[in-house]
Amino acid sequence: MKKIFQMAALALMVSTVAISCKKKPNDTELATQATEIVKANPTASVEVKDGVAHLSGTFATQAEKDAMIASLKAITGVKDVMDMASVTPAAVVETASVVDPAVQQKLADAVKDFKTVKVEVVNGELTLTGDVTAEQARKIKMSVDALKLGKVNFKYNVKK
Repeated sequence: MKKIFQMAALALMVSTVAISCKKKPNDTELATQATEIVKANPTASVEVKDGVAHLSGTFATQAEKDAMIASLKAITGVKDVMDMASVTPAAVVETASVVDPAVQQKLADAVKDFKTVKVEVVNGELTLTGDVTAEQARKIKMSVDALKLGKVNFKYNVKK
């Protein structure tokens, strides 16, 4: 009976030592795994220190960043993920208002007698450019106002 207890104690001690000696992943191994995951986003990078992954860089969307953090947290041995990454704001797309060609033609007809004046659409708005005298500027303004076209930019140079 004494031998059975000795054998059981020895087996318990060996299994305890084996469990406590089980190798835990080190930072180098964790960094290798984390880097492999982060490769999916070339503008991001990761470092691992004391089992904590430090994510930095930029992501196109918050969803992409959140997915990357979740993937890093799923690595066995990573204790936490420090989020130092940012999301690139979506580019603002300006849409130019479309100027009706018929309206543009009305304006061109109104200034056809002034050879130096051009009718252009700049940033989606009707714009008059060129060189005019003060008297011509007054006549053009009156002609354009009579058409009631809405906003027209007078960007011509008035010569004295």
